[in-house]
Amino acid sequence: MSGRWKLLGAVLVAVLMAAGPAAAQQIEDELVLITPVSKFIHDAALKEFAQYAKEKWGITVKTNALAAGTPVAYGRIVEWKGKPEVDIFWGGESALFDKLAEQKLMAKLELPKEAWEAIPATIGKPKPIFLKDPKGFWVGTALEPYGLVYHPRLFQRLGIPEPKDWDDLLNPKLKGNVAQCAPTRSSSSHATYEVILQQSGDEKGWEWLKRLAANSGIFTARSRDVPSVVAKGEFAAGFAVPSYMAFEERLAGFDIKFVAPKTAWITPEPMGILAGAKHPKAARAFVEFLLTERGQRVFMERGLFPITPKYKVQGPPGSTAEMAVEFTGGVRSYFDREVTNIYDDDKAQKRYKEVNEQYRKDIEAVWEDLKKKY
Repeated sequence: MSGRWKLLGAVLVAVLMAAGPAAAQQIEDELVLITPVSKFIHDAALKEFAQYAKEKWGITVKTNALAAGTPVAYGRIVEWKGKPEVDIFWGGESALFDKLAEQKLMAKLELPKEAWEAIPATIGKPKPIFLKDPKGFWVGTALEPYGLVYHPRLFQRLGIPEPKDWDDLLNPKLKGNVAQCAPTRSSSSHATYEVILQQSGDEKGWEWLKRLAANSGIFTARSRDVPSVVAKGEFAAGFAVPSYMAFEERLAGFDIKFVAPKTAWITPEPMGILAGAKHPKAARAFVEFLLTERGQRVFMERGLFPITPKYKVQGPPGSTAEMAVEFTGGVRSYFDREVTNIYDDDKAQKRYKEVNEQYRKDIEAVWEDLKKKY
């Protein structure tokens, strides 16, 4: 009997040792995000992660995303005071993640060394865009350019070449044919307004933005509505549009294209785990998953670009990935090209309210007068 018990004990120890690492990695069965990132993106990411968790741990993870604009999401996290109702903050300006970390409202990610080091520290010159936090509180998930969308057939009908740079939207033939969302309502619009102001200087920059307003036929309620009205052919071009929003319309069958001008702002869509999160293991597993090839593919098939040089947007002929490459003018990776960034995030954050107030006064309040003047 003693021999049989010894054998049984040895087998049991072997089983436990084999299960040890997996057991240590077991995650909670729930994960909640707060994010300004489109439902088109976060639903797909959460669905793929849930499938991955089922395969790896045999766990059915209940996922949920609380949609909130960047400033609103930040405000709620501050109000929770370290007792958050969600686990992860995803998307928006990295400066806000830094502010949350300073208030001890973010937890260190502690990602595997290989995953962390696969992401370069920065991209772009002369102003480097940070792709991860040197202190380890947040990490970029995908590269997303803000730029221009246009309706090719409408440009052809107007007899003007397809746009490549910001100034192309000031073409007199586009009078009344440009759609945009005010920076007071959209962080992507605000960042792009800052690109114009910082590139040209305040005096010339505001003059340019007034001319753009004069060419605009609509100010939409949400930035998401800009590619929508262009896709339907109601307007020929749209300003300050994230690439994936426009690609969503392309996947729906509309005739629409996207171009990122040379100085377009590219966000790394940062992600961080909140201090006091109820599901910290699931949160960390989700972050790690998004940095794998499988996770990056979720983004690459939806008009976004990989956060690491390891991967490129590619797929078989006729695939969604190849459609995304064609849609964005042949871009497969932003690490394959020279990225020009003049956007200073610190400067933009310091004068955020000031720019919005001047915009309301000098553009929104006198829009009809601008249309007559230019």
